[in-house]
Amino acid sequence: MVHVWPLVLRDGELTLRPLRRRDRGDFERLRARSADWLRPWDATDPLSERGPADFRTLRRWADEQARLGTSLPLAMVVGGRVVGQITAGPIQYGAVRSAVLGYWVDREMAGRGLAPRAAALVIDHLFAELGLHRVEVTVRPENAPSLRVVQKLNLRPEGLRRAAIHVDGGWRDHLVFALTAEEVATDHAGYGVLRRLHREHPSPAPTG
Repeated sequence: MVHVWPLVLRDGELTLRPLRRRDRGDFERLRARSADWLRPWDATDPLSERGPADFRTLRRWADEQARLGTSLPLAMVVGGRVVGQITAGPIQYGAVRSAVLGYWVDREMAGRGLAPRAAALVIDHLFAELGLHRVEVTVRPENAPSLRVVQKLNLRPEGLRRAAIHVDGGWRDHLVFALTAEEVATDHAGYGVLRRLHREHPSPAPTG
């Protein structure tokens, strides 16, 4: 089991890949357009007065962490356009062998099943290719769209963490959901979560 970077994962029209230099314009316009949509869910640093990192810094940091194998930061791409991001990190090996998953999607693309499909692709990769044992997702109780994602993926609820993550100006409670490799029937191609997702929640036909 070997960590590979750069990594590309695909499911139909959805591609997960690293951010590229030429994505800068589309990415910055997407974040600006979706600022109000994402603000209640984006983690923040309470000790920093700076805003979010600029694209160049974000891309460089993401690439460095990915090459070290401590993170898998991937852009969600549909029709050649970046429509969101999904990141597995920190990735821990040894006796823990786990990762935390985070994701966001352009408001205009919400409701098309992209986030659960992206998460399923990444989880299958973490289990089948990297040999991880556990994947965890934390979600604010108010975040209904993200709660639907973990429900579609059949992640197991594990309870509430009080004041767990600093988000939108304050320490916020988060619900914890998890899945272990033993809970997934993975086929010879390495698909388990994605295969189950397609069976239980067929994706709507692409539009536009």
